[in-house]
Amino acid sequence: MARGINKVILVGHLGADPEIKYTASGSALCTFRLATTESFNDRDGQQQTRTEWHRIVTWGKLAENCGQYLSKGRLAYVEGSIRTRSWDDNSGVKRYMTEINAREVQFLSGGGGQDSGEQYSPDMPPAPDEDIPF
Repeated sequence: MARGINKVILVGHLGADPEIKYTASGSALCTFRLATTESFNDRDGQQQTRTEWHRIVTWGKLAENCGQYLSKGRLAYVEGSIRTRSWDDNSGVKRYMTEINAREVQFLSGGGGQDSGEQYSPDMPPAPDEDIPF
């Protein structure tokens, strides 16, 4: 019987500084939002761009490194798998969140400033606000 594959590879810019927390057992947990932007030509031949926001989760030493070295605007390579989790909000409504459980993160550039050589667009739509328990 064949097995499925759950693998994601993203290269994008952080929309905000990462948030690092520690579990009761002392394990590090770091979350951040990564924007990937693609360009394409529409039916009229006009160039369009589309930005997709991804919620990234890292654990352990990788989480500590991400919390220490990543910052808003920095270009990063993320490799991991898609996970969907659920919880009940304050009203008792079941909510779902899809996120990337990262196994590898490579820091590709500085903070996206002029000296980094990377193009970080302040016109990029902001990461959506989320009220998600962790």
